[in-house]
Amino acid sequence: MSNSAHDLSRSGQSLWLDSITRAMVRGDGLRALQAQCALSGLTSNPTIFEQAIRGGRDYDAAIRAGGGQSPEQVFFDLAIEDLRGAAAVFAPIHQRTRGVDGWVSLEVSPLLADDAETTIAQALELHRRAALPNLFIKVPGTAAGVRAIEELIFRGVPINVTLLFSPEQYQAAAEAYLRGLERRLQAGLDLDVASVASVFISRWDVKVAGQVPADLRNRLGLAVAGEIYARYRALLDTPRLQRLQNFGARPQRLLWASTGTKDPQASDVLYVENLIAPLTVNTLPEATLRAYADHGRMRAPMAAQDAAREALLQRFTALGLAVEPLGMTLQREGAAAFVKSWNALLEGIAQRQGAAA
Repeated sequence: MSNSAHDLSRSGQSLWLDSITRAMVRGDGLRALQAQCALSGLTSNPTIFEQAIRGGRDYDAAIRAGGGQSPEQVFFDLAIEDLRGAAAVFAPIHQRTRGVDGWVSLEVSPLLADDAETTIAQALELHRRAALPNLFIKVPGTAAGVRAIEELIFRGVPINVTLLFSPEQYQAAAEAYLRGLERRLQAGLDLDVASVASVFISRWDVKVAGQVPADLRNRLGLAVAGEIYARYRALLDTPRLQRLQNFGARPQRLLWASTGTKDPQASDVLYVENLIAPLTVNTLPEATLRAYADHGRMRAPMAAQDAAREALLQRFTALGLAVEPLGMTLQREGAAAFVKSWNALLEGIAQRQGAAA
């Protein structure tokens, strides 16, 4: 069976699922999506797990078995168990691509977004506990997170940098990855430590929806993505990265996140059709993935198109919507949203622990 999702995968872009549930992993749901939609990986975050655990009773027995553990300890046990099942589904892809694809992701506590040292400690512990060759630990691209990313890459932990919005935030994450690899090279260590940089797209357009004319609706996210993609391509051409590749490193891949369309008047595959590029990942909600497989169109891969992109960004700037300040706002709001989901998640687990007791 072949469809638009398979065509997109053959173009060199990986399609990952931005969702996880215990029923999906333990049943045939994940394997079916893998076959039907060329799925080659999976991401998770506090909001996804909060919805999964609150949305049914699949986790109740495991929560009861958690006994006197804290809600956070119980959550990480649940998450690691689910992600082990998902990692097994994608293990053949991970092996076939020699670690390029077939990854799953687990996020550190969002309460640590401004605490580099505790982020490092928790990431190391989660990496050790899970003991999976195809597990990314997700760390936010905040100022503290960037410091943690460099150290974790140096210590050999594969990292999915999350909550990136602006070109400068992406650049900081990419350079943290390079610094970690350079420290490994200096120490005589293996440089094969994978990473992706997750850039959130649709939240740009949600944020400015009421502040722009009709012809600029749903265009800021794609314009910012184009600027980041140009920086990504430029980084791939740098002697700095190429030197590291000569010693066995691999580039940190660019990942498009938050690619479900939020505007009901826009195409449901807007952020898929316009973000096609080889050596990148698009992580999609299930509904968006199925929509693209059903009626998505293969467009030409993203090109630099600097003049057109810069002119478009200048129009937003003229409206008082400068990219970097707005990107900082979006990152703070994204971190706060994850904290809210995290607290609701732990509260839900605590309630079920209380009911079991």
